[in-house]
Amino acid sequence: MDLLDGEPKSGFQDLLGYHLAEWSEDWAMLELLVDRRHCNRAGAVHGGVLATLIDTACGFSATFCPHPGRVRRVVTLQLTTSFTGQARHGILRAIGRKKAGGSRIVFCSAEVLDETGTLIAMGEGTFRYRGGSESPEGVPLSGF
Repeated sequence: MDLLDGEPKSGFQDLLGYHLAEWSEDWAMLELLVDRRHCNRAGAVHGGVLATLIDTACGFSATFCPHPGRVRRVVTLQLTTSFTGQARHGILRAIGRKKAGGSRIVFCSAEVLDETGTLIAMGEGTFRYRGGSESPEGVPLSGF
């Protein structure tokens, strides 16, 4: 199922290999199958990969657009991360939730869980809607 409604993957998404598994109003879930490219010299998933999943899950949670052929976008203003465990293999799931906000600025949080459901990272972010993305109608995909 194409949850992005025909929008191409970003280059960074292709590089890391995560995908949008579920998406609805104020909520998003990403999945990543861990392989060697995601790991640091100690063999654990690199903190930068986990921070990316947190940032991206938060961003998606704030930008669901129910209108076909239209999109919403945010830019990250601030992101905090906390690492609570390690993963070396399996599927990671990043679950983002929009928590609060106004017409231009929103606040989101995310958790990254390993395949057993153990929390390995969490974070919060502040995001600003790009022009035209403030409303659920978003902007035409061709406009980006």
